[in-house]
Amino acid sequence: MKRLLAATLSVSFLMAAAASAGDAIAVSTSSNGGRASATATAVGNASSVAIAGATRGGRAVATSNAVGERHGYADSRAVAAADRGVALSDSRADARGLFGGSAIADSESIAAAIGGLAISHSAAVADGTFFGHARSRSASTALSHYGVSVSDSIATSRGLFGGHASSNSDSTALTYGGVSTSRARVISDASLHASAESNGLGVSISGLLLRSDSRVHAESRSVRFGSSRSDAVMIRVRP
Repeated sequence: MKRLLAATLSVSFLMAAAASAGDAIAVSTSSNGGRASATATAVGNASSVAIAGATRGGRAVATSNAVGERHGYADSRAVAAADRGVALSDSRADARGLFGGSAIADSESIAAAIGGLAISHSAAVADGTFFGHARSRSASTALSHYGVSVSDSIATSRGLFGGHASSNSDSTALTYGGVSTSRARVISDASLHASAESNGLGVSISGLLLRSDSRVHAESRSVRFGSSRSDAVMIRVRP
């Protein structure tokens, strides 16, 4: 598992460096009977990177999708790595700003498996309208060592007529021969001169033949001159 974590971390650094160019980049590599595929798509003011690697009969699939239009910027990154297992990583970032409103969406998904199944999904959606500002960040990590690990993270922000909305969602699932699932949902919605901020963190860790589930939901809504904030954290460990 340490080798897998080291390889995943190295790929993450490579992914971050590549993303700074603001292109659509897809990388796929396999060896010793492994199968790997990577797909990256960027539209408008956006950056998309997908990297997949598999070895010893493993299967890795990485999909990245980023959409940034007008005053929006979207950054999407997906990494999948498998050693005799299956790793599926999917990242989506969608940021749209209208009539001067700004929107930033940042999504990152990492799935890594050794002889098991790892599924990671990350989505960040930001919508800034008129002079509104919306910012969303979503991070999902699934690591499996001869088990099943599922991580799902979604962050949604909407700023309207000068409103400010910010969402941060982070989901992590890790297992050693068991089943681990983690899901985080974060929503922020602000209108007029209001401000809304939401933060959610979900962590799930399971040991041999055990099951661990983590569910997090954070939602914040403000209208007119109000201010709202919500924070939610859920950590479950079954060694």
